[in-house]
Amino acid sequence: MTQFDGEFSPPFEIVEPASWRAPIIFNSPHSGSVYPEEFINASRIDLASLRRSEDSFMDELIGHLSERGFPVVTVNFPRSYVDVNREPYELDPRMFTGRLPSFANTRSMRVAGGLGTIPRVVGDGQEIYRERLAVDDALGRIETLYKPYHRALRRLINKAHQTFGTVIVVDCHSMPSVGVSRDEPRRPDVVIGDRYGTSCAATLPELVEDTLAGLGYSIGRNKPYAGGFITEHYGNPASGLHTVQLELNRAVYMDERRRERGPRFAQVAADFVTLADRLAEVPFGELGPFQAAAE
Repeated sequence: MTQFDGEFSPPFEIVEPASWRAPIIFNSPHSGSVYPEEFINASRIDLASLRRSEDSFMDELIGHLSERGFPVVTVNFPRSYVDVNREPYELDPRMFTGRLPSFANTRSMRVAGGLGTIPRVVGDGQEIYRERLAVDDALGRIETLYKPYHRALRRLINKAHQTFGTVIVVDCHSMPSVGVSRDEPRRPDVVIGDRYGTSCAATLPELVEDTLAGLGYSIGRNKPYAGGFITEHYGNPASGLHTVQLELNRAVYMDERRRERGPRFAQVAADFVTLADRLAEVPFGELGPFQAAAE
């Protein structure tokens, strides 16, 4: 038993259908909303500010897909506490007392922006902590939360891959309706990220765009979000492993200021069903390693 186990109980959840309809996994790594009291007490900002980093309600929008034959993965701990969509050790040495391991990546762009594995800031740039953290605290979060999540996700991906010969991970996120920079243009309803064509076969983001545009959503590709660690790390089209990231504009389905479900919430959840159904119609034989390697 670790100090974190009881607080999150469980840290993440995987709901597998009784029978898989297709090798498609829906994942929500940033919708966690269970905040340890110790974390809140160590923060210089209030809980409402901490929660601005959440992909609020994304777990609910995709949760019912397990009933339709698709496995669903959700995380209960907040990304502001530990972010599973980063490398395991993207850490900012300025945040900690003590020496980081030599293998820590201290120079990534995400660390520089304060958004490493243990974030320094929330999404709108506010500093989280009053004081520096002990290195052992950071490493403990990684060992007991980050690593078990990725081990479980990898097992699920491998299970689908071995059973079907291919797998599609749909990594589901939400984004603020406006960017931090005033120069950024109005954000579309959905941004599809495929790491600029490297994380999945080209037919998948095209199908996602056609489906969602047909349902009335405005669509962007890879800007401002091309996909994080999960999209990059698990996407290997040449091996039949495909990942695509979806960033849903929060204004579409919720009241951002009040953090409440909006009037279109039920319709957006239904549109995820339509998208899942369309993806399940993909001829998966064309997504396997031989086809992908030949493209």
